Amino acid sequence: MKITGAEALLRSLENEGVDIVFGIPGGVLLPIYEALYGHPKINHILMRHEQSAAHAADGYARATGKVGVCIATSGPGATNLVTGIANAYMDSVPIVAITGQVSTPVLGTDAFQEADITGITLPIVKHSYLVKDSKDLPRIVKEAFHIASTGRPGPVLIDIPKDVATGEIDFKYPEQLNLPGYKPTVKGHAKQIKAAAKMIAESKKPIIYCGGGVISADASGELVKLAEAAQIPVTTTLMGIGIIDGDNPLNLGMLGMHGTWYANHAITASDLIIALGVRFDDRVTGKLAEFAPNAKIIHADIDPAEIGKNVPARVPIVGSAKGVIKGLIDEVEKLAIKGSVKHKAWLKQIAEWRRDHPLRYGKSDKILRPQFVVEKISELTAKDDTIITTGVGQNQMWAAQFYKTKRARTFISSGGLGTMGFGLPSALGAQFGKPDSKVFTIDGDGSFQMVSQDLATAVMNKLPLNIAILNNGFLGMVRQWQELFHGYKYSSSCMMQDYTCPPACSSPESECPRYRPDFVKLAEAYGAKGIRVTSPKDVAPAIKSALADPAVVLIDFIVNREEKVFPMVAPGAPITDMLESETE
Repeated sequence: MKITGAEALLRSLENEGVDIVFGIPGGVLLPIYEALYGHPKINHILMRHEQSAAHAADGYARATGKVGVCIATSGPGATNLVTGIANAYMDSVPIVAITGQVSTPVLGTDAFQEADITGITLPIVKHSYLVKDSKDLPRIVKEAFHIASTGRPGPVLIDIPKDVATGEIDFKYPEQLNLPGYKPTVKGHAKQIKAAAKMIAESKKPIIYCGGGVISADASGELVKLAEAAQIPVTTTLMGIGIIDGDNPLNLGMLGMHGTWYANHAITASDLIIALGVRFDDRVTGKLAEFAPNAKIIHADIDPAEIGKNVPARVPIVGSAKGVIKGLIDEVEKLAIKGSVKHKAWLKQIAEWRRDHPLRYGKSDKILRPQFVVEKISELTAKDDTIITTGVGQNQMWAAQFYKTKRARTFISSGGLGTMGFGLPSALGAQFGKPDSKVFTIDGDGSFQMVSQDLATAVMNKLPLNIAILNNGFLGMVRQWQELFHGYKYSSSCMMQDYTCPPACSSPESECPRYRPDFVKLAEAYGAKGIRVTSPKDVAPAIKSALADPAVVLIDFIVNREEKVFPMVAPGAPITDMLESETE
């Protein structure tokens, strides 16, 4: 029996184990949505914006380790996916984005709602397909999922014209793949791994610097085993938070622009950097010429293009983090490296730095500080299988600094692209992917307003989602930079500004309406529960109430508006040149 291209698409998705897609229908997608109607195996989640659909697929992929799927119609629907696709590309997240397209006879004629989405997304996908023949759909879906999830993960786009969706084919899902030009190296070279282990054995001040590649490879357990066997301290990127328990004494926390003082100084003073699944981005290295001047570098990554791109490696290793780390563990055991003895002085020095330069903020019984809120969320969810997602800005950095993440795939944030609005939809995706886990999104008032309409998605699907808004009435990180580097000129960073405000307002003490919008009323308008907190004493009770409630709960924390993220490395400065407080 022949079936339509739309039905062939869904059968192909079933073959790839897809049980959920995030999207919004539109004209050219109607044949696919007709096939989706009442589908027994694939659950379609109606989002309220296509960007949110892409972020939800992203959050689902990060939380589960599976490929996330989003779908949008042609033209504006497809272009609304672009930010989410770019976000997944920058953070190496496996998603498949399916877009509808005008029928093949009118391609290139500027037909209604036509957009060259394969051309638009060319720089931000691993691969893309414009399907010209219905019979090619099963093969293309199989290839897309393979490409998205293997090698360095990333997004793949499938653009399906309407007549391809309605065309009829004899369906057969291919058993084999034929991609002669795509053969990512997974196994690290044994000789290079041995050379790396020899360098570890000879080092006196080694440090492991690891990131998202370790999480993508599900190699967190191996990484911790290596660190503990050789007694090597570990620092992570934002994408690597959760690789090692936040309470593990070897964990130095995040490094870089808003990293810990002791992580930045440790990597600068090290004689060996074991870089695993990272890309030495500018937020980590600071002034490149002064980054770790005395350190030899072992750099292992599944993407050979990243090795040596920013920092030269003494020992380059191309391969999956899991296999490389297992190989290093075997070699470390053969060499009988006694890190507990050899690195004793090094670990003592780091412990002193940690004692003298801890993460800190001014605690108060009257002033509600955002760091305190994050600490309380961490404290009250420490024993649960809680997933944290964040927006972007100050809220993101406070979450990275003060939330004690226990394991991999439970801290989800936008790294490379820094996408405001990522927090809520990624939390939706994570919650759908991990229905038995608690999900708490930590967001800012500016970031949240970009996607607040998807409160409806959370409520309509009865998700037990918790939302914490660190509300300071500003685009907080923009404001912080304006204070530190632009002479306190708050140009368009105040979220409370209206037509009556003077154009040169620069007073942080001015009395402005704090509840604009009123997030409690907004939550209630969508059918969620809203709580406002203005005092430190009410923080813990509000969080406990949210955790105990099976419905969507939004907590609007009215935090100190002048609070800044410290430590901070000024742009262009070395990472040891850190501002630790307001007085500096």
